[in-house]
Amino acid sequence: MKRTLVLLYFAINSFLFYSTANAQPIHQSQLIRGFCISVPTHSEMNNFIKYINTLGATGVNTLILRVDYNFAFAKHPELQHLDVFQKSDAELVYQSCKKQGIKIVPLINLYGHQSWGSKPAKLLEVYPQFDETPDIKLPQNYIWPNSDSLYCKSYCPLHPGIHKIIFDLIDEVMDAFHADAFHAGMDEITYIGHKDCKRCHKKNRVILLADEIKKIHDHVTARKARMWMWGDRLIDGKTSGIDFWESSHNGTAPAINLIPKDIVICDWHYDRAEPTAIYFAMKGFDVVACSWKDPDVGVRQFNFLETVRKNASYPIGTHLLGMCQTIWTQTNIFLDENLQPRPNADAEQNSFKKLSEIW
Repeated sequence: MKRTLVLLYFAINSFLFYSTANAQPIHQSQLIRGFCISVPTHSEMNNFIKYINTLGATGVNTLILRVDYNFAFAKHPELQHLDVFQKSDAELVYQSCKKQGIKIVPLINLYGHQSWGSKPAKLLEVYPQFDETPDIKLPQNYIWPNSDSLYCKSYCPLHPGIHKIIFDLIDEVMDAFHADAFHAGMDEITYIGHKDCKRCHKKNRVILLADEIKKIHDHVTARKARMWMWGDRLIDGKTSGIDFWESSHNGTAPAINLIPKDIVICDWHYDRAEPTAIYFAMKGFDVVACSWKDPDVGVRQFNFLETVRKNASYPIGTHLLGMCQTIWTQTNIFLDENLQPRPNADAEQNSFKKLSEIW
């Protein structure tokens, strides 16, 4: 039996290596050089456009814009904030990026990240019936760790009303940015198949995650577009030794075997240059490695991808699409810090500078 399983393992991996044997390696000029940041408020647009206009000179060719609920949704105005990013703002960003040859991938955090600290995100604020954990209340003063193991709230993927709203939001932001790709977020989902949810509590977490990914994927691909997502929930933290945030410690990792292979995985690691991009590539997924504020981590990730590309078979090499610099500072603060020349750049800008010098 053991020998049979070993042979099956090698057969599957041989298939993943050679099933696309006619693929050609990606030319250096075609590799993704990404930049990920939140959209600004409407009143911050002038500074945002000034900064966006500098990205082409750094080599950036892909802009992941975290929109979330910071958009003037026409179909669901109840989900927008004050001074919110407008459809006309999206058009200005699109035109600026088009002139520089930059592709826009809008992002809405789905499934997890439906709260932050002591506040629900707009979806659960307006539609509390979608809450996966309605009996767990957001504390007035949030701390981690806590007795509820509360990091961020999740919506219930089995609620009958959730997808109509989600799909409306996806359609609006994709239309606004003329996008042929959509990033569904889906990182750091800690509440999934929770005992507090009357619909999910007896369900298999692997199936819950895989089914939600497939539903979003099918909607995006029906638009002749491509789905992107963060990859941490598909990495087994217990066997890899990767931490609670950058990998799954609640059993969702096997979902990687149940989801469509045409999804682009954004493989983020911020403190160590974990070699998991090759894991996703060997599973048949296209991968973008993502770094943050440690320039050494970003450089090591880039060099690792280059080494694999030069030494691996074509199928594996073609799955390693490139790199992305992520920005997690509040956008207005980031713009204020980086539009004015300063003797010492902040950590994110310094990391981006070092990465853009080598890609």
